[in-house]
Formats: sequence, structure tokens, C-alpha cells
Amino acid sequence: MKFITEHKINGKKLCLVQGDITERDVDAIVNAANSHLQHGGGVAGAIVRKGGQIIQDESDRIGFTPAGTAVITGAGKLPARFVIHTVGPKMGEGDEDNKLKNAVNNTLSLASEKGLKSISIPAISSGIFGFPKDRCAKILVNESADYLRKNPQSSLEIIEFCVYDDNIMEHFKREFEKINPSTP
Repeated sequence: MKFITEHKINGKKLCLVQGDITERDVDAIVNAANSHLQHGGGVAGAIVRKGGQIIQDESDRIGFTPAGTAVITGAGKLPARFVIHTVGPKMGEGDEDNKLKNAVNNTLSLASEKGLKSISIPAISSGIFGFPKDRCAKILVNESADYLRKNPQSSLEIIEFCVYDDNIMEHFKREFEKINPSTP
């Protein structure tokens, strides 16, 4: 795991790390899921392979969640306590930017409702869903920074982005450089 950078907003940390999200020791990791919560490939497949079938079993009981929403399950054998499954948009389905914003905000709200202090988020929708990597980084970073500004009472103390891919990492680094450090 490689630490990249962080910003403080309202005394809380917005961090950027590079590595494998399944290895993060945080209250919750975020799974970029599909609406039917079938975790076969990509990050979702890795989460179930490393965390165990219980994650898929809990997801099967939930069944379905539309784009822009988030649900929570246990994390099985992963270091994290929970997995928050959020459904980002597939490119071409329409209103993708707003669906991604909703996915981020619903994820952070759910984590806060559960009293969680730390969360690790991947580059939602930027893989097989085909969402442009630059827009993904911009929306995730800006929405999370805005969430910390608008919700100082949130239980979340650390929101981190865990990015594996070097190409996507460059987009996240650029967005972190644009965060206004003078904002409390």
C-alpha cells in the first residue's frame, strides 16, 4: 500500500492511497457493484474471493439496488468490518454524472448512518462500466470534499480513495491538487 496525499476538511481527512482495496483495514470498503449485486468480476469478484461467499450470500438476500444507491453487508474475512456496495452508472445509460454523484453521496450517508469512522472507495464505474476516468476522479473527489464540508457532524473521520491503476491514479492526483486547502 502506498500513501499518496491527503487534505483536511473540517478536521477530517480526505486521502489518496494506491493499492489493493481488499487489504484496507478500515471500517468499510466500497464495492463498485452491479444492480443485481452479483460479484463475479473486477473489484467485486476480488472482494468475494478474499472475503468469502458470505458477502455474496448477504448480497443475494438484498437482491437488487438501482444505480446511484448503496447497501451494506458484512466483510467476511476481509480486514474491513463492512462492504458498502454502490452501483455506479454504465456509460451510455443516461444521466451518468448525476448517478455517480448519487452513488458517492448515498455511500457516505450510509457509512455515517452506521456510525463508521473510515471508508475506502475505489474508482467507481471507471472499469468495465466505461465511465471516463478523468470525470470519475473529479466527481468522486469533489463530492466527497463537499460531503465533509456540508456534514461536519458525520461520524466519518477518514474518506480515502484506494486506486490500483497508475493511469487512474494520475487523474485522482490532479483532482487532489485542485482542492482548496484554505477551506476548513
